[in-house]
Amino acid sequence: MPPEPELVVAEDPDRLLDRAADRVRAAAGAALASSGRFAVALAGGNTPRALYERLVHGVDWGRCDLWFGDERAVPPDDPQSNYRMAKESLLDPAAVPAARVRRMRGEAADLDAAARDYEAALRAAGGPPWLDLALLGMGPDGHTASLFPGTAALDEERRLAVAVEVPERGRRLTLTLPAFAGTRALMFLCTGAAKAEALAAVLAPGSELPAARVIGRAPRTTIFCDLEAGRLIAPAGRPTGKATP
Repeated sequence: MPPEPELVVAEDPDRLLDRAADRVRAAAGAALASSGRFAVALAGGNTPRALYERLVHGVDWGRCDLWFGDERAVPPDDPQSNYRMAKESLLDPAAVPAARVRRMRGEAADLDAAARDYEAALRAAGGPPWLDLALLGMGPDGHTASLFPGTAALDEERRLAVAVEVPERGRRLTLTLPAFAGTRALMFLCTGAAKAEALAAVLAPGSELPAARVIGRAPRTTIFCDLEAGRLIAPAGRPTGKATP
């Protein structure tokens, strides 16, 4: 069984992001020192954007391989593109070599083929483990990457990347449970009161929410949250049923 997730609670989002950035730098440094390679999957969203801005310096990005946990079915220059967000906040400012960036082709007419191509590239890069670190967020419904409750992607047991239809959100590309199970470490970022109930539900014993299923397979998971997101979590990392002081 995977170990219990490590819970890191910070006083506010800025402190959370500083601590998370330090952890990413440490993970990158350790991987590069031991194997000469650091493979990380990036997440989308506002909180990761602020993290990436902190990571422009302090990592030898020229020796890192950057992947993506998921992508919307949009072109890479679309405002909703996870790749575009990463490009603006990290890839361009840090001058990451284009050859080191493995984006998902969300603009492809055949998303199933794009998912298979992404899986093939991930397998060709070596592994398992496929990745050293995956950065993830968590939605109010307990989804992570584009693994949403009730979607077919959650049933995938062999593929590393699939196309998925998300009700009311459209088509997506996402890494799967087997992909995250083959990752050395996961790092979740959760900020704000809107995430408190979701985080408590994900950490509840027997939870079947997508983020809980991902955590349940990963060799090591760290959850960074601020006081608002962690207000329903007891010091031991389990739901309290009430807000903590």
